[in-house]
Amino acid sequence: MSTTVTTGTGEKLWDGGNQPLGASYGKMMMWFFLVSDALTFSGFLAAYGFSRFKFIETWPIADEVFTHVPFTHGSYPMIYVALMTFILIMSSVTMVLAVDAGHKMQKNKVIWYMFLTVIGGAIFVGSQAWEWNTFIKGDKGALETKGGRILQFVKADSGERAALSDFAVTIPGDRVQHQNKNGIWFYGEGSMPSYSVNEVVKGFKENSNILVRTETINAEGEKTLLSREESLAKLKSATQVVEGANLIHNEYGSRLFADFFFFITGFHGFHVLSGVVINLIIFFNVVIGTYERRGHYEMVEKVGLYWHFVDLVWVFVFTFFYLV
Repeated sequence: MSTTVTTGTGEKLWDGGNQPLGASYGKMMMWFFLVSDALTFSGFLAAYGFSRFKFIETWPIADEVFTHVPFTHGSYPMIYVALMTFILIMSSVTMVLAVDAGHKMQKNKVIWYMFLTVIGGAIFVGSQAWEWNTFIKGDKGALETKGGRILQFVKADSGERAALSDFAVTIPGDRVQHQNKNGIWFYGEGSMPSYSVNEVVKGFKENSNILVRTETINAEGEKTLLSREESLAKLKSATQVVEGANLIHNEYGSRLFADFFFFITGFHGFHVLSGVVINLIIFFNVVIGTYERRGHYEMVEKVGLYWHFVDLVWVFVFTFFYLV
C-alpha cells in the first residue's frame, strides 16, 4: 500500500510505496552497521576526552610527540600525520569516482579508481604501522619517578629537548646482564634501556647545560622547566629509565595517552586494513566482470559507504589526538 503526499493544489510530492528510500537490503544493513560502529567510536572518543580533561595538566603535547618523518633527521611536528590524513581523504575521493563510474557502467574507470583507493589505503596502514613503531621506540628517553611522573631533559642554552645520549655517561659494571652460564634457572632476560638511572644522573651532574622538565603544563601551555637546583632535587625520586611508550610506561607523559593512542588508532587501523582487504576483493571482482554481468555495481557503492565512514572517523581521531 502506497502513501501519497500532496500540496493544497493537488501537486504530488512523494509516493513512497513499500521502499520510501529505494534502498536495497544490502545498503540498509551497511547503514545499520555504520551507525552501530559510529556509536562505538563515539564512546571511545568520549572516554578519551574525559580522561584528557581530567589529567589535562600532565597530558602530552602532540606537537612534541608526533614530530618524525621517514628518512629524515629532525623535528617536523604533524607533517607526516597530515600527509597520512591527506592520502586517506584522497582515497575517499577516488572511491567516489569509482562509484560514479559504476553507475555509468564504465568498467575500466571503476578498475582504475578502485586500484587507486586500495593503494591509498595500503599507504595509510603502512604509515600508521611506522608511526606506531616510532612511538614505541621513543624519541629521546626520560626518567620515571616513584609516583609515575615523567622527567624529560632540556638543553638550557637552546631550549631544545635533550636526548639521554647527549649527556648520560657509561659506568663500567653498572649494567651487567645475566648470562645463560649462570645456572639452570636462567630463562632469559628482557631488553634493557640504553642507560641506567645512575648513568643518567651522573651525566646530568657533569653537564651544567642540562635541565629537567616535568610533564606538568604551566599557564603558558608549556611543560614546566626546573632550575638546576630543583632538577637535582627532582632526580632523587627517579626510579627507572623510560624509552618510548607502551601500555605501562610513556616517555612523553601520561600513560593514559599511550593507552588511548594504541587502542583507538589501532581500532581504526583495523577498520582501514579490513577496508583495504574488502576493496581488494571487490577490485578483483570488477576485473573479472562479476558486476558487469549482474548489470550493476551496487557492491562497489556499499563498500564505498564503509570506506567513507572510515575516512570520516579518522577526521575525528586526527582532531582529538593531534590538533586539539
